[in-house]
Amino acid sequence: MIDLHYWPTPNGHKITMYLEETGLPYKVLPVNIGTGDQFKPDFLTISPNNRMPAIVDHTPKDGGKPISVFESGAILTYLGEKTGQFLSSDVRVKFDTLQWLFWQMGGLGPMAGQNHHFAIYAPEKLPYAINRYVNETNRLYGVLNKRLADRDFLAGDYSIADMASYPWVVPYERQGQKLEDFPHLKRWFEAIRARPATERAYALSKQVNPNATTIRTEEERKILFGQTAAVVR
Repeated sequence: MIDLHYWPTPNGHKITMYLEETGLPYKVLPVNIGTGDQFKPDFLTISPNNRMPAIVDHTPKDGGKPISVFESGAILTYLGEKTGQFLSSDVRVKFDTLQWLFWQMGGLGPMAGQNHHFAIYAPEKLPYAINRYVNETNRLYGVLNKRLADRDFLAGDYSIADMASYPWVVPYERQGQKLEDFPHLKRWFEAIRARPATERAYALSKQVNPNATTIRTEEERKILFGQTAAVVR
């Protein structure tokens, strides 16, 4: 059994997509990031960066004691190696997959996240910041589109790289993007959206947080965006 510490965000969706694809047994432990669950001491023992998702695998591949993993890219890699699914053992395919996973972790996720912050959540709308991140998101969409021009998925077959990137494209309208401008990306996006495991993963998100909203109260803003080193002392 895997304990999944989760809240319905793009990074959270990555892990439920993988777990639903593979059928691994898991239990969801909600981490309400709007109320500060991510700062609770028990959670910090498995996710010292006070970010979800995180997992605790009570049945690791080696049969030993439970293993905890934080950071969504590390979790996907761990699960891929545990199951042998969606992460090839062929060294060339494996590192093709991992480089696109790291591309998402270092590029698409952070840039789209800043796009969301300045365009939606920031109380003061700064045109320079909004334009900066909308344009960079657009560039990254272009990179995806070019990569997908001659292949179905990022590393050939469907993989953890696709599961990592897809949730960050779901809110494309909020990011100021049009999928029609990226035909190969649009085809890829629609193929993943239609997968039954993707549908189940996103249905779960509505069960965990049925009242999801992009409007943040002042208290939520402080919890989500006003963090300093004091929160991890």
